[in-house]
This record gives sequence, structure tokens and C-alpha cells, in this order.
Amino acid sequence: MGLFSGLEKFGLGKYAEASLMEDKRSSVRDINELEKKKAPEKKEEDILFDKRFICPVCDLEFKTKCVRAGKLKLLEKDTDLRPVYEVCDANKYDVITCDKCGYSSVTRYFGKLSVRQMKDIKTQIGDNFSGIDNSMDVFSYDDAILRYKLALVTSVIKKAKNSEKAYTCLKMAWVIRGKRLSLDPKDTGIKQLYAEEMECITNAYNCFVEALANETLPIAGMDENTVKYLMAELARKLKKFEDSAKLLGEVITSKTTHTRLKEEALNVKELLKEDIKKYNNK
Repeated sequence: MGLFSGLEKFGLGKYAEASLMEDKRSSVRDINELEKKKAPEKKEEDILFDKRFICPVCDLEFKTKCVRAGKLKLLEKDTDLRPVYEVCDANKYDVITCDKCGYSSVTRYFGKLSVRQMKDIKTQIGDNFSGIDNSMDVFSYDDAILRYKLALVTSVIKKAKNSEKAYTCLKMAWVIRGKRLSLDPKDTGIKQLYAEEMECITNAYNCFVEALANETLPIAGMDENTVKYLMAELARKLKKFEDSAKLLGEVITSKTTHTRLKEEALNVKELLKEDIKKYNNK
């Protein structure tokens, strides 16, 4: 009597001689067919497009590379909220730079300017600007870092709010980290990149402190608990352990903190404990 005998009464007699184990040759053939049908691997340029902008300083219409959000797949987030994507580092493309006058800003803050701001940017940047290439297929990390530096200079000249300066410094730190992590561990430039990243984090933290004290929420699109969580993690990285612990405590005990953010804060709290222990054992 076969393993599947008796199924005839259900109209499944064709399975009477069926094998429980798959035919390996068939499986291999099916796998090979699937391999052939696989979509080609995405490249960085495949998820980019040229977007048009009007410069608020010189009125020039220009194009620059932007990321198609629907094409991005988020893999994870660093403890300081830096997103890590599958195909490329999308943070490289979050600065918009006018290739005529040099006006630059992260996307969130690109827009209207006061007459005084336009005049200052034109005279202090535009009159001395030698141009930048927005036509390249992809931006290297160095291209992106240069644009972030232009955005920071612009924020200083236009006397931007501390929240804008903080956000720009934070994102620049993310891009520098992206470059650092893309290098071979033996690369001699890693130490310098780490120092530059920490300089950006220091400035981001200091500006967030001022923004939280003097600006209206939300700050850079974040509610109070998210800002405090982020500041706590930046403080931990800067070895400002007391500040970090205080901010984490406020996030964890707040009744308005989302469950996910509270879990992240508890994770950072454990990292903080480890850091304090290592620091005290030196």
C-alpha cells in the first residue's frame, strides 16, 4: 500500500504514486530558472532623479540630484537616528545647492528668505562663488560633505535658527560616518574622519541645547521626547554622561513617549552604563 493510497475516493488518485521528497533535479532546475528571472541589482543612479528648484537668492532655475523615496529600502537606524538604506546613502543627497550663486540648504529648510538674508548670502557667498557641478550621475561622499559645508556656511551667514544649524551638523556627521564606514578598516584617513564626525556632533548637540531652550516645538520635525532622546545619545557619544542620563530619564518617565522610542531610550541607557563603567576603569 502506497503512502498516498486511498486518496482515490477524494478524486486525488493521480497522487497515488507521488513521492514525499522533491525531485532534486527538478529543484535545481527550478532554482536555476529563478536565478535567471531575478531582477538586475539596483545601482545608486537607479534611485536618483534630477529635480528642479528655483533659487530664492538669484532666481535661477537649476537641477540637482534627489532620491526617489519609494525606491529606498530602510535596513536599520543608528542610535542617533541615522538611517541606513540598502542601495545607497541617501543622506548624501539632502543638501540643495544653487550652482550659480552657491546658496545651500538641507531640504527641510530650503525656501523663503528675508531681504536681508538674500543680500547677505549674495554678497558673502554669491559674489565669490566659483560654481559647482550638479550634473554628475552620483555624488561621492566628498561631493556631499562639500555641499553640507556650504549649507553650514549659508546657515551662519543668514543667521539661521539653532535648530537648523543643529540639524545640518547632525546630518553632516551622518555623511562623514557613512564615508568612514565605507573605507577599509586599515585606511589611515579613518581617524581624521572620526574627529570630523565628532566635531559635527559637538556642534549639533550644543545647537540642540539652545534650540530646545529657546525655540517652539517641534524642532527639525521632532517632538520634545524625540529631541531629548537624540540629545541624550549625542551627549553619550561626547562623554557628557550626566547630561545623557538626565535626558534619558526624562524620556523614559514621560507619559507621552511612544513605546518604540522608550525602548530605544532604554537601549541607550544600557550603552551609557557600559560607557561609564569603561570610563571609570581607565
